[in-house]
Formats: sequence, C-alpha cells, structure tokens
Amino acid sequence: MESTTTRMRTPRAAGTAGLVFAGLLAAAIVLMRIAVPSGSPADAPVAEDDRWAVRVALEIVPFAGIFFLWFMGALRAQAGEAEDRFVATVFLGSGFLFVSALFVAAAAAGTVLQESVPPSGFGRPFAYTVLSTYAMRMAAVFVFATSAIGRRLGIFPRPLVLLGWVTGLVLLLVGSGVPWSELVFPFWVLVVSLHILRTSLRRPA
Repeated sequence: MESTTTRMRTPRAAGTAGLVFAGLLAAAIVLMRIAVPSGSPADAPVAEDDRWAVRVALEIVPFAGIFFLWFMGALRAQAGEAEDRFVATVFLGSGFLFVSALFVAAAAAGTVLQESVPPSGFGRPFAYTVLSTYAMRMAAVFVFATSAIGRRLGIFPRPLVLLGWVTGLVLLLVGSGVPWSELVFPFWVLVVSLHILRTSLRRPA
C-alpha cells in the first residue's frame, strides 16, 4: 500500500516542482534581463532603480535550483527500474551541471551590485556567458535526455517529444546568440509539468 501511494504521489511531486521551478527561473531571467541588458556596456553601472531587480533575481535563483533538483528526482523515481543507465547518466549529469552553471552565473551577476568600487566590466559578460553558453547548453542535453526517457517509457505523447527536440535544438544552437532565448527552457519545463499533473489526475487510483 505504501509503495502504491508513493508511485501515485511521484508524478504530482514532479509536476509541482517543475511548475515552481519554471516560474522562479523565468522570473529571475526577466528581472536580470531588464535590470542588466546584455547589450549595455560592460563597465556601465546598474541604475539605482534597477538594483532591486538584481537583488530579487539573486534571491530567487537558489530556490529555483532546489526545485529543479526536486523535479529531477521525481522524474527519475517515476522511471523506476525501467530507466536506461546510459540515458539516466546523461540525464543526471546534465541536470547537475545546469544547476552548477546557473549558480555560477548568479554569483557573477551579483558583482554588478558592488557600490564601493568602480565596475570592472568582468562580472556582467561573464554571467551572461555562463548562463547562455554553458547553462543553457546543459539544459539542452537535459531536455534531450528527458524526452528520450519519456518517449521510451511512453509517458510523453509524440507532440511533447517533438517539442523537446525543438527546445533542445534552440538552446543548443541559438541560445548564446539570441537574447531572451533562455526562457525557452522554463517554458518547456512548464509544459512538461502540466502534462505530468494532468496525466496523474486522470490516472485511476
């Protein structure tokens, strides 16, 4: 009875954690993009009216990472013994690297709030490079691995698998060159989470 209840709760945990992560990451990206535009001079100080946005974004990122790890764990638990070790390794490795790169980018972005020293012009481009070049490409690998697992287990319909491949290609090929393309990843997590929640609610007890 306990194992059955756990299996019923796992999809809901994955869907809920995914929804929270998608909202937090999207909010952090929007706040940072508005307060610190990528096209602005690297040594330009952040306006006083925009510093609150940077602070809020930096506070949001750790919680986004926590909920993403919860999302990963619940998805892997849902796969159970049917998971492929190779795909599961890529799934876990890319997820961990994404969270690590996300935290590094947030830490680098925090340097723009230094008020006692002149801006060095290092933190802003470094943060955007880590986020768009490394974190988003690890997110692309995570999307590919998750879509492969969902297709193999039959828990993702064909349109959702296709959306995953398109999302992964966008993040992999154009992520570093197109501003705001980072929002594609939380959008994909949102769609996947809504599908998981809807499927779990329809599943008979």
